[in-house]
Amino acid sequence: MAIYLDPPLWPAHGTHFSHLISDTSLAELHAFAAAAGIPDRAFDGDHYDVAERRFDDLVAAGAIPVEARILVRKLIASGLRIPARQRNKSLKVPLLNRWEAIMPGHDALFLDLLDRWSEEHRRYHGCTHLLAVLEAMDLLTDPADPPRTVLLAAWFHDAVYRGVAGQDEEESARLAEERLADAGLPADDIDEVARLVRLTSDHRPEPGDDDGALLCDADLSVLGGEPEPYARYVAAVREDYAHIGDADFAAGRAAVVRHLLELDPLFHSDRARELWLDAARRNLRGELS
Repeated sequence: MAIYLDPPLWPAHGTHFSHLISDTSLAELHAFAAAAGIPDRAFDGDHYDVAERRFDDLVAAGAIPVEARILVRKLIASGLRIPARQRNKSLKVPLLNRWEAIMPGHDALFLDLLDRWSEEHRRYHGCTHLLAVLEAMDLLTDPADPPRTVLLAAWFHDAVYRGVAGQDEEESARLAEERLADAGLPADDIDEVARLVRLTSDHRPEPGDDDGALLCDADLSVLGGEPEPYARYVAAVREDYAHIGDADFAAGRAAVVRHLLELDPLFHSDRARELWLDAARRNLRGELS
């Protein structure tokens, strides 16, 4: 087990940055970063970005300096590297292809939504999450007959994101009402999209609400990931709420996790339960403990 650090070659914010990685586990990486006083917000999925002024300190603390190409190789070999397609900046084309399948000819609306999902303050609630929700729907529905209003609700469900639970969903629903009316969608479809967006504030669709269940299942599919992806999800959520102190975040996050564990059902369709339920319960209980 080792921690590696490449040279500070990456310019940003008036200085240069290095990448700090583990060749074994994110737990080891987070422990080293915490001991070195590196803030949580410096974590970027599979590495920490650290300013040039910290380089010597981190080497003295035990990080092994290596060339950038060696660091990348070690990260790939560790199995911790996030593929490029899972990073926000590389997703414009796959997202555009999906948008064209449901809203052809509405490029301006697509670009507006893409800009919103790509905002700098987002870590978990960014384009990677949007694509993950859409891909989860692929697993839960007939690809030949995708439910358009549910897909549009996925596009809008975190279109407004300031880290204020309930308010974000409400403002996202209002944005959907406004922008979809401008796009000429029928009023009934607009109302349904907005209703579905509002459901994501508590993920409690009524019995028989198949479309609401589909969106909620897809939105919560991240809970059923393997341990390392789940750890990245939790770290990214913490970055999304960087404006909240550690104690308040821990209390709030524990309440969210308890709420999710108390949901009955947590997933609504047989397919979603088969895919994600056991792992989700394991991940949530582990996080809470």
